[in-house]
Amino acid sequence: MTAAPGPLHGILVLELAGLGPAPFGCMMLADHGAHVLRIQRPGGGTALMPAEYEVTDRGRAAVTLDLRDEDDRATALDLVGRADVLVEGFRPGVTERLGLGPDVCVERNPRLVYARMTGWGQTGPLAERAGHDLTYLAVSGALSLMGPAAGPPMIPLNLVADYGGGGMLLVAGVLAALLERERSGRGQVVDVAMVDGVSLLLAQTWGLRNAGLWQQGRAGNLLDGGAPFYDTYLCADGRYVALAALEPQFYAAFLDGVADVAHTASWPDRDDAGRWDELRVCIAAAFLQRPRDEWTARFADTDACVAPVLDLDEAAEHPHLRHRATHRPWAAGGRQPAPAPRFSRSPSRAADGVADDPAVRAAWGLDAVG
Repeated sequence: MTAAPGPLHGILVLELAGLGPAPFGCMMLADHGAHVLRIQRPGGGTALMPAEYEVTDRGRAAVTLDLRDEDDRATALDLVGRADVLVEGFRPGVTERLGLGPDVCVERNPRLVYARMTGWGQTGPLAERAGHDLTYLAVSGALSLMGPAAGPPMIPLNLVADYGGGGMLLVAGVLAALLERERSGRGQVVDVAMVDGVSLLLAQTWGLRNAGLWQQGRAGNLLDGGAPFYDTYLCADGRYVALAALEPQFYAAFLDGVADVAHTASWPDRDDAGRWDELRVCIAAAFLQRPRDEWTARFADTDACVAPVLDLDEAAEHPHLRHRATHRPWAAGGRQPAPAPRFSRSPSRAADGVADDPAVRAAWGLDAVG
């Protein structure tokens, strides 16, 4: 039986090759069935790794065009005329100078959703400036909230601005614009800015701040490592566990699990924030009594919210993630994350490597192009 096509089957996405959040967003669109065709410049561009290992490039086909060349630019505009979505991740004004700005493209294709992925957005005093994930975390206020109270802010990889506040926001914007197009018959320009996305991710934090329930500074609040029952702890073997027993019933389950190695009845009341430092010392001393995997096994069948801090290889072999096939093989060796979310009637797919997808080329009618 042939698998049902993904939920975005038939949607043609034209991607102007770049780095970071735009390719990640296009990967997600491809995972869910969109036919993503990448326009790449002659000789390629800046890359962080050999192309055969770049997971975020999966599921594409590609054509090589020099957009400064009149004939190649005409070819690109022909592709724009067929596209449902165009995604670009350049600074404001770059595509206009290349002759592929939104005015030109929407004139060619009024139904086009033109998605612009930048750090600062299309307008504002910093719109023309360079930046990276860390830059947008810093200006949004998010970076000030991460890390130990007495140390510098800590860098959460490039997951928050690039991918959470960037690539995923791009996908949400594209899907919303496509849905609106079904009603209006017209496309539109989607201005996706990572600094906006990170700020959006802080919605709950702003709510707590407005209510006077979030203090300035790091590691002094419920969810930033300030609460000793929401933190990481060193174990006897030098590895770590994560404790996230926020609710009283989960904390009670945690206390039951450590009762044989600690006199938990004498521990400070968890609701007394003034004694959190004392409670943290007690919890830390308890976890130091046993190795990580022993704690993992001990809490496996409880709701204590104790989990091992796994490295990448361990995570890929975790029984729950294996059951859900959360990771899949990668053609050049190693693993890749599976598409998410999952659908009951239209399964998503993850390409095994970066080789041109013939189905994408066929959907674009480009078997003999590029």
